[in-house]
Amino acid sequence: MELQTLYKRVIGLDVHQSQITACALIEEADGTQRIEQRQFGAFKRHRQELAAWAAALKPDEVVMESTGIYWKSPYAALEMVGIQAKVVNARHVKNVPGRKTDVADAHWLAMLARAGLLRASFVPPTALRELRLIARQRQKLVGQLASEKNRLHKILSDGGIRLSVVVSDVFGQSARAMVKAIIVGKAPHEILDLAGRRFKASREELFDAVQGDLSRSHRFVLDELMRHIDEIEARIARFDARLLSELANEQPKLKLLQTMPGIDLIGAAMLLVEIGTDMSLFNSADRLASWVGICPGNNESAGKRKTGKAGKGNNYIRRLLCEFAHAASRTKCVFKLKFQAMKLRRGYKRAIVAVAHKMLRTIYYILRREQPYRDSSADYEAMSVQRNAPRWFKALNKFGYIKPVQA
Repeated sequence: MELQTLYKRVIGLDVHQSQITACALIEEADGTQRIEQRQFGAFKRHRQELAAWAAALKPDEVVMESTGIYWKSPYAALEMVGIQAKVVNARHVKNVPGRKTDVADAHWLAMLARAGLLRASFVPPTALRELRLIARQRQKLVGQLASEKNRLHKILSDGGIRLSVVVSDVFGQSARAMVKAIIVGKAPHEILDLAGRRFKASREELFDAVQGDLSRSHRFVLDELMRHIDEIEARIARFDARLLSELANEQPKLKLLQTMPGIDLIGAAMLLVEIGTDMSLFNSADRLASWVGICPGNNESAGKRKTGKAGKGNNYIRRLLCEFAHAASRTKCVFKLKFQAMKLRRGYKRAIVAVAHKMLRTIYYILRREQPYRDSSADYEAMSVQRNAPRWFKALNKFGYIKPVQA
């Protein structure tokens, strides 16, 4: 297969867990061409050998597939010697049928790179790549916390405790104190004293709700679950503190993201770690949405549009965006209007995804233009006058600019 040459010195890398296959296509100054193929192990010394070999060839392009997580350590090794490799989507570099070997894969990557047919995937800077470890582990901890809370709620119900019927949040401050008192076997009146006046339910309703038949096994499992929940919450707090301290230099960006409805400080920090701060790397909001995998798929042939299922993307960002969309759909903003309109036609889940897509596009322009969010459904001037008018009149009256009307 002959392709027009754009780069004269390219290296293709086929990366696996225990082996890295490299193929270099080199065009010398006299016009002669040579192919150099090497295989390296996956340990640190092997990755250093790979980086030294690649640096000695002085390549114009180095490309590798983004399969799994195995590309990350070779990418870092190349980065340390000043080589900015291209990580490409495996779907875009499918090999020719009948030529499937590791050597052929590396050669095929080098051929495509030589012709300039490969587009690099987004790889954030080293600092953000490290912070991704913190942000993604935090998401895992949040999932574990939700699972443990559901399990505790189920065991309470199994023991006849119906506290969730009269309390909106079983894990609120007062309700949690009541649950801990139930676990240790305190008397009902002592349990009710912990409630205070924080609940809308009457004392009689609370008394009925905390009545149950907890066995020793119930109490043992509930005690272990409550200890684990407290431990996970403490871990999440430590992760939050570390993440925010590492992003201290990005406070202006975090504040911009928090101007959007549905996004709090931690949500802004976790999103910023995933997509970075430089939106010019994506070129457009459409490309960012496609990379995340939150936009409809493009599948049209012979004038017929087939399934519009969204493609694969960044699951961590999709989860964050759906959380933002759930929160924004309960506020007075344009996203709520979008959610209500889509919910009637497409259902609840598709409406949430549509709102998440709209929010991501808005986030792109906020970070690109470095301007705060302004809701198109809100009249900011009228809101400002209505909110500040009493204070203005009070100040004018205080300094004698408005004379009191005589009866």
